Amino acid sequence: MMRVPVFCVVVLLFICHSHSLEIQNPAYGSKRSRENVLSDPSDCMSRTKQQQVFTNSHNFSVDIRMPGVVPSGSDTYLCMAYPVPTSQDAYIVDFIPHASMDTVHHMLLFGCQTPVSTSSYWDCGSVQGTCEDEASIIYAWARNASPTKLPRDVGFKVGRNSGMSYFVLQIHYGDVSAFRDHHRDCSGVALRMTSKPQPFIAGIYLLMAMDTVILPGKRVTNADIACDYTSYPIYPFAFRTHTHHLGKVVSGYRIRDGKWSLIGRQSPQLPQAFYPANKEVNVKYGDTIAARCLFTGEGRTSKTYIGGTSDDEMCNFYIMYYMDSKHAIPYMNCMETGSKELFQHIPAEANAPIAVSPGDMNSMMHMGSSADHQEKSLLDTNKAQQVLDQDFHLEQVSAWPQSSLQLGQVSGLALDTDSNLVIFHRGDHHWGADSFNSKARYLQRSLGPIQQSTILVVDPDKGNILKASGRNMFYLPHGITTDKENNYWVTDVALHQVLKVSSDGSDRTLLALGEAFTPGSDSSHFCQPTDVAVDIETGNIFVSDGYCNARILKFSADGKYLSEWGAGSSDRRRRIPFRIPHSLVFLPNKQEVCVADRENGRIQCFIAETGEFVKEVKKEEFEGEVFAITYSPAGNGLIFAVNGDSPYYSAPLRGFVIDYLTKDILDTFNPEKKEFKMPHDIAVTKDGSVFVGDAGNKSVFKFTTEKLHHSVKKGGIEVQELEEMDMFVQTKAMPEHKKTAAIQEKQSVPQQPQPQVEAEEKKSNSAAKPIREQGVLPAIITTLLLIPLLLVITVGVFICWKKNNRCEVKTEPSSVGGILGKIRGKAVGSLNLGNFFASHKGYSRQGFDQLSTEGSDQERNDEDSSDSENEEYSAVPPPQSSS
Repeated sequence: MMRVPVFCVVVLLFICHSHSLEIQNPAYGSKRSRENVLSDPSDCMSRTKQQQVFTNSHNFSVDIRMPGVVPSGSDTYLCMAYPVPTSQDAYIVDFIPHASMDTVHHMLLFGCQTPVSTSSYWDCGSVQGTCEDEASIIYAWARNASPTKLPRDVGFKVGRNSGMSYFVLQIHYGDVSAFRDHHRDCSGVALRMTSKPQPFIAGIYLLMAMDTVILPGKRVTNADIACDYTSYPIYPFAFRTHTHHLGKVVSGYRIRDGKWSLIGRQSPQLPQAFYPANKEVNVKYGDTIAARCLFTGEGRTSKTYIGGTSDDEMCNFYIMYYMDSKHAIPYMNCMETGSKELFQHIPAEANAPIAVSPGDMNSMMHMGSSADHQEKSLLDTNKAQQVLDQDFHLEQVSAWPQSSLQLGQVSGLALDTDSNLVIFHRGDHHWGADSFNSKARYLQRSLGPIQQSTILVVDPDKGNILKASGRNMFYLPHGITTDKENNYWVTDVALHQVLKVSSDGSDRTLLALGEAFTPGSDSSHFCQPTDVAVDIETGNIFVSDGYCNARILKFSADGKYLSEWGAGSSDRRRRIPFRIPHSLVFLPNKQEVCVADRENGRIQCFIAETGEFVKEVKKEEFEGEVFAITYSPAGNGLIFAVNGDSPYYSAPLRGFVIDYLTKDILDTFNPEKKEFKMPHDIAVTKDGSVFVGDAGNKSVFKFTTEKLHHSVKKGGIEVQELEEMDMFVQTKAMPEHKKTAAIQEKQSVPQQPQPQVEAEEKKSNSAAKPIREQGVLPAIITTLLLIPLLLVITVGVFICWKKNNRCEVKTEPSSVGGILGKIRGKAVGSLNLGNFFASHKGYSRQGFDQLSTEGSDQERNDEDSSDSENEEYSAVPPPQSSS
């Protein structure tokens, strides 16, 4: 009679164990994935009733939403209070907004002890306000900003000992015409929280201008804020800018010993998310924190003041920081006007507007309210954060090109308006030691021009030649770029010229700058010019000149000389001249020009309009030389670069992906089979493919990251996930290196550890497929496992019965392993479920070995899971810098 209870207990405990695997595995349930947002506004009332969800003993989420409101008029501020759902200390580690700029102008989340009201909602735009006591800003959102993720081990502290027992959500509804359809609004924010203490506490430092007046028609008005910092060190990891329609750029800085260090800079007309801050900057006692908002009064007929309506203006720079939990201060602010003497030394970049294309604005204006729709609609602005969390790596496409291109020394690469690759090569000409004399005059004119087609238009997918031109025109090709009309702008170091050439196959020279075969250093001559960059909007061109000159020249679209400049430096006392400005790229969204200063091993960027120095990127990994650069506007901006051989270093030749804002190297790459010999130019397509032209190998390499394979353990079974990427910075959800705010995204903070992930080859159709709906996967797993389990136990009991009770059953009620673990007898021996299931196709032994009948391992299960329960919510803070 005991066999039946034992059998029932075995089955019951096995079901419980399978269910516990579901709870303990942080990979299951996609706790960090976005929640679906109901697109039907009428359904939001029921949604707001389910505001708190516990995912395990430590982690839970809170969904704070407006309870189906209709604002009474434009520029209405409505608030609602929600109690912190625990009497203990808790920590916010994620913010997921649920709002659309079509309806909501901006949204703030405050923490305080006593809200003004605890009714369902109230008008907080009047004197009533938000909180009876001091309110601390925890989160801010506007313009369809994406979710904000905090660094590892960092959280906003709320609850018992924080002085924050309530959340107050404030939403500014700008234009009431958005409610002409009489829908009710349930915008808000979801909070991912944990009760596990975090070593570092996050906070917000707000710099806000109060007295600025923007005069009508005035081209530039600056709002300057600055305060001395007098507390414990803080470590900024994200920033956010906020103005209304007249703001062009907002920049924030730390000033230490007279040196201005950028914390963050962005256009407030882009999604007003929290973007990754410069991780090399911390703030300590005695520093000054400063910010500038640049406004324009053009188009206005009356004065514009700082105020709360959409017709007024605002100037806010938010710094999201962390500090040691022992000295945590959740909120600080600065509202002092900065002195003119101080702001005389602000870097020039703060005075350069960041261009926002109509496409960017249109994409923001047409976004829906669902978080998934925001992900798909945000263009390059969101891709930084996508880089941050993505395990990406550029790898060579070895099958590209599919047929030989018959190239000479590849000197230049570009993309035309159809996103085809344009290759500029030297055919049968070579640049050797006897090509020039000591005065840089070309010595091999007798060879004549290159007879082969030096310009090839190539399909970027397959590598087949689509068009060929450039015969009998060039002697030693070097750099190439294209303009919006698909004309080629090229340099020839033998001719000492910059040429504008038609792309229609006629090989017509439309414009020539410089005198053929005549080197010089004035405004009408070049000396071995290396590259050209084109401002697509204005048509202005920029020339890097070159091997014997050390300057950048600027010309109008019709070839009129405008200006020139040399190398820049943040320290004017130690300005180091260019040593072969070798490659140029124009940054359309920042209106800057960046140059690869080859022999100095650095990248320098300048304001395109004035030539003023903006920043320098110099890394030890470059090992002394940077040959070429290109740029993608994804996220904060990505600089792609290749280095070269240096007589002073034995560096590996490779490519680099660099975050423009933080200057971090996000990835390095090189060919798998054939090494780089002289990587000479680089280009990146809109879909994220990277091409490198190698003059030494006389070839072009293609790199991409189209697919990533992961084997994710769920309930002890390894299930393969296949994640497809449209481009290497577009990823699973947001990205993600690092977990920072808004990212927008790929970041400055180390990457969050993923739940157990291994590489795995594709399984056959019998292998389990990932099933994401919560509750479905455990049911299927349990069903699949119970069938063979019942069969095995039934056979064992039957054999025992047949052997006249020669089988002894021993149980250890304290663990699953103990109950399953000791069914012994001459007929059965030792039963190991790990061995049993490992013998079946599609199942991994790993995971089931923990159910071995040789002993109990329940304690080990509990210990292992305790580390992983909060892994999804823990994040490593950026390394503390002494700078």
